[in-house]
Amino acid sequence: MSDGYEHLFRKAGDAKRGGHDAWAVQSTGEKVAVALVLNRVDWLAEMGYTIPEAMDRSGTEWVAIIPQVAKQLAEEE
Repeated sequence: MSDGYEHLFRKAGDAKRGGHDAWAVQSTGEKVAVALVLNRVDWLAEMGYTIPEAMDRSGTEWVAIIPQVAKQLAEEE
């Protein structure tokens, strides 16, 4: 796994366990990508992002791994 994967997985896991408060302290880029991983359109809307804008903000590296991170988080439930 890449460093980017591990980083996003860790941040998404923090937000999944800690909810909005854990998500709110992340950087803007992290928050956007994590909201995509967790399918939290409400969090994106809170930041003023649409899904396409969030994907653009996240960048190709993180967009490419978002489905894998989401799947791994779901498997750990």
